[in-house]
Amino acid sequence: MSAIRPAAVVVLAAGEGTRMKSATPKVLHEICGRTLVGHVLAAARELEPENLVVVVGHAREQVTAHLGETDPGVRTAVQAEQNGTGHAVRMALEELGTVDGTVVVVCGDTPLLRGETLRALAANHTADGNAVTVLTAEVPDATGYGRIVRDGASGAVTEIVEHKDASDSQRAIREINSGVFAFDGQLLADALGKVRTDNSQGEEYLTDVLGILREAGHRVGASVAGDHREIAGINNRVQLSEARRILNDRLLTEAMLAGVTVIDPATTWIDVAVTFGQDAIVHPGTQLHGTTHLGEGAEVGPNTRLTDTVVEAGARVDNTVAFSSHIGPQASVGPFAYLRPGTRLGTKGKIGTYVETKNATIGEGTKIPHLSYVGDATIGDYTNIGAASVFVNYDGEHKHHTTVGSHCKTGSDNMFVAPVTVGDGAYTAAGSVITKDVPPGSLAVARGQQRNIEGWVARKRPGSAAAKAAETASRQGEGEH
Repeated sequence: MSAIRPAAVVVLAAGEGTRMKSATPKVLHEICGRTLVGHVLAAARELEPENLVVVVGHAREQVTAHLGETDPGVRTAVQAEQNGTGHAVRMALEELGTVDGTVVVVCGDTPLLRGETLRALAANHTADGNAVTVLTAEVPDATGYGRIVRDGASGAVTEIVEHKDASDSQRAIREINSGVFAFDGQLLADALGKVRTDNSQGEEYLTDVLGILREAGHRVGASVAGDHREIAGINNRVQLSEARRILNDRLLTEAMLAGVTVIDPATTWIDVAVTFGQDAIVHPGTQLHGTTHLGEGAEVGPNTRLTDTVVEAGARVDNTVAFSSHIGPQASVGPFAYLRPGTRLGTKGKIGTYVETKNATIGEGTKIPHLSYVGDATIGDYTNIGAASVFVNYDGEHKHHTTVGSHCKTGSDNMFVAPVTVGDGAYTAAGSVITKDVPPGSLAVARGQQRNIEGWVARKRPGSAAAKAAETASRQGEGEH
């Protein structure tokens, strides 16, 4: 184990979070594509700890299930009754057994905490030979936080006083406890057995361990975070929104510094797993979620929402909603298109205005320009689908597949009633309902013969505006002859 690699990281995630006023456990609320505890786990994993244990309590079945999906290597410890942070860490150590090395303790509701900050904490702890090192920060308003009390002469940390227990002079201190610590594992286990509950909450405070170790002659130190916002805990929806804005700005800044043009960061939202190629352009009002990727020179937006979608190099996506789709190089989508899961658009293909697709593979250079639905279909290369076409894929019980070949030209207002195949190079006439396979190179016409009933308006709608217009047109026609 390296000098700064901890023996264990303990994540405290047992609280109820009543101020969130939600049926969802606090640590499972999401920002930027991860839950609060998911962000903390990602930062903790950057330390490469020997063990990673999450203390669960309130709604532990939900939290444990989420942890199993997010990070199957995480261990859990149960705090059946929330008797304070010290008690929670004791539950974690009981799960881990004897820990020889550094134990880092973090809170599960601090999604802005960076892995690099935790690495600095662990490095300072080891370098200074501390029994405990607390991560601190200077904040503009320390209300509600535990205050860091230092020795006036040496500047050493003497104790952490919770806000409710602090004197007026202590409440004037702006250096606060983040709730994040690095401990010597064996000294921590011994000190936790000496923590008392004679405080305003009747709980075991983890912060009391600092005083216990200091009184025993051990060294207590501090590592100051560079940005106080990193240690901000989330207790209500307002703070959740504020953290989302901060994290989103951080992600956009990283993207722009890597060569992405973001026209209006204030109206652009991205998730942590979104990736970009150089010279991608993101227009205002765009949301990029999940594992979405924009290739080199891709241009997306305005007013576009993409989830788990790949936009290849040079493609253009405008005013579009897409889920689990793949947009090929130099392709064009929108405006006002809806791509549902399973859509794959080939190189230089086009999905145009008011087009919806689902589970459809669309070949190179193929165009679906407007007002159409293409579902459960395969379309070849360089085919044109006429306006107002519908791929009729559902019979009320089952979905069926339609295949349209390459270099086909289908007419406007076509219905393709699946299962059906249109061969390469075939044409279909406007207004046709295609229910049978069309051989390659054929023209399919499937519509009723037009019949004009002359004089119908005059007989059935006498005196109407339509009848008067028709009569005037007839007279003008007679005059021309």
